[in-house]
Formats: sequence, C-alpha cells, structure tokens
Amino acid sequence: MDRWKNKIAIVTGASAGIGASISAELIKSGVIVVGLARRREKLESFKNEVWYPENFYPFKCDVTKEEEILSVFRWVNEKFRGLHILVNNAGTIIPGMTIDANNTEILREVFDTNVMGLLWCTREAVQLMKKYSIDGHIIHMNSVSGHRPPPSAGLNVYFASKHAVTTLTETLRRELLAEQSKIRITSISPGIVKTELFEKMNMPNDIPHLQPIDVANAVLYTLGTSSHVQVHELIIKPLGEMV
Repeated sequence: MDRWKNKIAIVTGASAGIGASISAELIKSGVIVVGLARRREKLESFKNEVWYPENFYPFKCDVTKEEEILSVFRWVNEKFRGLHILVNNAGTIIPGMTIDANNTEILREVFDTNVMGLLWCTREAVQLMKKYSIDGHIIHMNSVSGHRPPPSAGLNVYFASKHAVTTLTETLRRELLAEQSKIRITSISPGIVKTELFEKMNMPNDIPHLQPIDVANAVLYTLGTSSHVQVHELIIKPLGEMV
C-alpha cells in the first residue's frame, strides 16, 4: 500500500458500514479520502473517530443525482489535481422490489443508486485519471447475487442491478484495455455482511455473515497487489454461507 500514501481516494456511501470501514482503513494506510454520503452528520461523526481526521474530507452527495456527483469531482479536480482511487460502495436494497403495482420510486431508487450512480462516478473518475496520466484503481462493490441470484423472492430488481455491475465492470475493463490504459478495475462481491442493510432486512443474527472490516481488508488487498497485477473479481463469503 506504500505507493498509495498521500494519494487521493473517493469512497461513496462512506458514512457507515462497509464504506466507513473502507475509508478508515485507507486513512490508516496514508490515503487521503473524500467520503461521500447523503447524511452529512454521519460523515462528520465518522471524521471525529478516524486516525488522521485531517485526511478525511466529508462531502454530502446523493449518488442518484448526477449534478451532485459532478460538483464533487469538480472540487476534487480543483483541490487535488487528480484522483487515484475510486471505491463505488454506495448501494441500496429495499424489500418489495418485485415487479408490482405502484413501486416505480423503489425501482428507480435501486437502479439510480446501484447502477447510475456507479456509472456517473466511474465516468468522472476515469476522466480525471486520464487528464493527469494517473494509473489509478477503480473498485466496484458488487455482491454474490450479481453472479447468481439466490432462490428468494422480493429482491429481483436488486439482483438485476448487481448483475449490471458485473457486466459494467468487465466491459469497462475491455474498454480500458483497448485504449492501452493502465487504470485497473476490480469487482468485489461479498456474501452477507452485517451492516445497516442487514438490520433493515431483519436478517437473523445467527446466519453466517461477514463484518464490514472483512470487506475493507479485501479492498486493501486488491489495492496492495503489484502494479502489473489486476484482480478482476474477488468473491468473499462467510464460512458456512450456502448461497
């Protein structure tokens, strides 16, 4: 991780759970983190808890709103003149995401958060990296359900959004390869993780699950590989998970 010291990272969904854990571990490793989330107060609270709080820049940003994303990237360009790491972690899962009546807003929120927000952030990150000739790293926080939907009803739109992330990761990799770019891109697909979403879904506490730090360690592993190594896909599950 030494080559990333004093480099700039953007982490979306940074106020809690996986995003907060990733941000904290990056800061410990000497990375300057711009943390994005909808809840400014949670970001400020998190800033007071991390090592080197001066290396954490909280930014209120809803990734479903393109203009808010563009504003953040303009600020990063003006402040730091470049970007080295993007972690697309922001995501949502909402019960009742079936093809049913009167759920248009749910469907839109899931795809705007999990797919469009990721696309907009990735597009802007790639442009900044190219502008300053930075061999950066983009990490998409995916899900095991983005490879094979579990046999459960009610979350089909969430599963579809994560399948989109799987495909977008691979197509971007091919696009960068065709341009002979050295920007790396990785999809990390955890199994069940105990986060606010875990609580929201009323998952039983005795079900096998990961902790946010487990996912953060996976992010550090992919970033810490040699510059000639690209981890395409990393799937991590808790011991005992059957799906």
